[in-house]
Amino acid sequence: MRFAVIGAGAVGGYFGGRLAQSGEDVWFLARGRTLEALRQHGLKVDSAKGDFVLPSVRVSEQPNEVGPVDVVLVAVKAWQIAELAPILKPLVGPQTMVVPLQNGVEAPDELSRMVGGDKVLVGLCGLMSTIVEPGHIRHFGLEPFIAFKEQNNSRTPRLEPLRAAIAKSGVQAAIPEDIHVRFWLKFLFITALGGVGSVTRAPAGIVRQTPATRQLLYRTIREIDALAKAKGVKMPASAVDDTMAIVDGMPPGGTTSMQRDILEGRPSELESLCGAVARIGKELGLDLPVNTAIYSALLPSEMRARGELKFDRM
Repeated sequence: MRFAVIGAGAVGGYFGGRLAQSGEDVWFLARGRTLEALRQHGLKVDSAKGDFVLPSVRVSEQPNEVGPVDVVLVAVKAWQIAELAPILKPLVGPQTMVVPLQNGVEAPDELSRMVGGDKVLVGLCGLMSTIVEPGHIRHFGLEPFIAFKEQNNSRTPRLEPLRAAIAKSGVQAAIPEDIHVRFWLKFLFITALGGVGSVTRAPAGIVRQTPATRQLLYRTIREIDALAKAKGVKMPASAVDDTMAIVDGMPPGGTTSMQRDILEGRPSELESLCGAVARIGKELGLDLPVNTAIYSALLPSEMRARGELKFDRM
């Protein structure tokens, strides 16, 4: 299959690299230092699943150079999706599938407004990885996976070739029975731990072993579970306990990407995670005091990182 990967960072670099390594036709859409690094040195990935180097990769800043592809993997941060319309349109042909891999639950709707809902799948991924330097990715946790399905939750024939291509690359590929449940279960985990981890400035091991912060995390998860149910998602009865169990099974030093961005003063996915909970809850008339308080507490730092407020970091 012919792939375009928008964003060659910790997520796009890993999954796109695995697909290219397995023989798929992969183009990376990148810019700045990442573009130059990929052009000059190719892509390097360190991983417990096996290190590899691609001395040469297909990379461009211009989507018109790439043209229509079979699959677009959207691997930028959730808050960057708003900028993608001019990049996406040259990549999307009559049969193209657009697969968002962001944290958050709003990306499929945003992308559908750009290229049409028939082109966009519901997608999610799992991976703990970081950028060592442009063009060099380190995968350090979780079994990498990509899950996807049509937005109406149907399993159409076009999905199987994509599943097979991802599986051939060594990445777990899933077409879940209910993609919306899988989608919200990830959102439940990443938003709750990211929010609580950011306000406490503590990794998973400290959050889960300290009674006060463990209770805070539990209440945060319960509110997001209630929000999903209010949206009509058929969340399992064990969703809250299962999410707590995932946190309990994490490495003690585990953190989320949002938490790392906030603590390092970079723009983060706060609006797409904690902010989305606050917005959607308000639209539905739900009272979500814990999540609203977490979002409000983190907002000044986010605005500072984006240059919207000026104050010294404490």
